[in-house]
Amino acid sequence: MKFGIDRLIAEPELRAPLAGKRVALLAHPASVTEDLTHSLDALAQFEDINLTAAFGPQHGLRGDKQDNMIESPDYVDPIHEIPVFSLYGDSRRPTGQAMSTFDVLIIDLQDLGCRIYTFITTLLYMLEAAAEHNKTVWVLDRPNPAGRPIEGMMLEEGWESFVGAAPMPMRHGLTLGEMGAWFVSHFNLDVDYRVIEMQGWQPEGPGFGWPTDRIWINPSPNAPNLSMARAYAGTVMLEGTTLSEGRGTTRPLELFGAPDIDARAVIAEMQRKAPQWLEGCKLRDCWFEPTFHKHVGMLCNGVQIHAEGAFYDHAAFRPWRLQALALKAINKLYFGYELWRDFAYEYEEGKLAFDVINGGPALREWIDNPSAIANDLEAIAAPEERMWGQMLKEHLIY
Repeated sequence: MKFGIDRLIAEPELRAPLAGKRVALLAHPASVTEDLTHSLDALAQFEDINLTAAFGPQHGLRGDKQDNMIESPDYVDPIHEIPVFSLYGDSRRPTGQAMSTFDVLIIDLQDLGCRIYTFITTLLYMLEAAAEHNKTVWVLDRPNPAGRPIEGMMLEEGWESFVGAAPMPMRHGLTLGEMGAWFVSHFNLDVDYRVIEMQGWQPEGPGFGWPTDRIWINPSPNAPNLSMARAYAGTVMLEGTTLSEGRGTTRPLELFGAPDIDARAVIAEMQRKAPQWLEGCKLRDCWFEPTFHKHVGMLCNGVQIHAEGAFYDHAAFRPWRLQALALKAINKLYFGYELWRDFAYEYEEGKLAFDVINGGPALREWIDNPSAIANDLEAIAAPEERMWGQMLKEHLIY
C-alpha cells in the first residue's frame, strides 16, 4: 500500500497543482516515506515543489521535547534553510507572519486516532487560519493505527480545549484526512481543502489499521509502538491521575501503577465488576520504576495492557472502558485514595485535568460514585458512540 506522501512522490500529476506555488509542510518525526526518508527531505528534492517554510506540532518537527507541555521555539532548518514555525510555543495557532510564507500547506502527520492527541487540534487550527488567510490545505493521508472502532463519550459543550477540538468521542475512528473533511463540514470552513488519499489501506485487514508491512516510527516521543496506539484512548486518561502511566519506562501508556496499589487485587476487582470490558487483550501484573515523571525512582506495582499477539481482538478491545474500570476498582479497594491530579492541564485553569482530558466531568462522576455500575456508564456512552458513527459516515474515504 501507499501513504499519501508516497503517492505525492510517485505521481507527478498529483504534484502538478503545486507548480509556481510557495509550499509549507507541517510534519513531525513519523512523517516519513516508505523508504524512511523524512517528508521534508523527500519534498525538497523536487524542482516543481518550492518549499518556503515548515511547521512543527507538539513535541516539534524533530520530536525534540520528551515530556508533555514543553514548548518548542521557532528556528531555521539548517539543511533546507527555511523557517520552521512552532505550533506549540508562544501560541498554539499560526501567526499572520507564518501564514504569509506559503500558498499551499501540506500536512503530513501520523495520528493515533484519539481525540486528545493534539495533532488533530493543530489540524483544525491550521484549517481555520487557512480559511482566514485564503490558503490551500492538503492532507497527505496516513492510517489510523487504532482502526475504525469508536469509543467514549462525546466532548461536552464548553469543554473545548487543545485536547478537545470538537464534539467527538475519545476514540474517533477517522484518518487525519477524513477528520479534516469533518472539521470543514462541522465548522462550515470556507477553505480549499484536499486529501491525497492512501492507496490500498484496509482498516479491517491485517494489522487492523496499521499495515503490517510498514515500520512504526514514534509520532511523539512516548508513542513507541502499535500496542501503545491501541491502548492510548484509555491510558491517556492516566495523565489526569496520580497513577503513573509508564512515562519514564520503556513502555509508556501501555501500563499503569503506583507504589501503594496491589495490581493483582485491582485486576481481580475489575474482573468482578465488568469482565466484559476486559475482552480483547491480556492484563498482566508487573513492577516498574519510572526514571522521570510521576513516582520517579519509586518501585511501582502496576498492570500492563497487552493489546497484541494472540490476546488481541480488535472488535472486542475497549481501552476507554477498561481504563475507567481500573480507576473505579482502585477507588473501591482504597477508600479515600487521592486519585485526581489537580494542575493546569494543557493550560486549562480551574478544571480538573481528568475532566479536561475527558471533555467533561461525567466519567469522573461515574468513577467516584460507589453505587454506579458498568451498565450506568454503558447507557451514556453507547448511544453517543452510535450517534458519532452515523455523523461521520459521509466523510469516510476508505
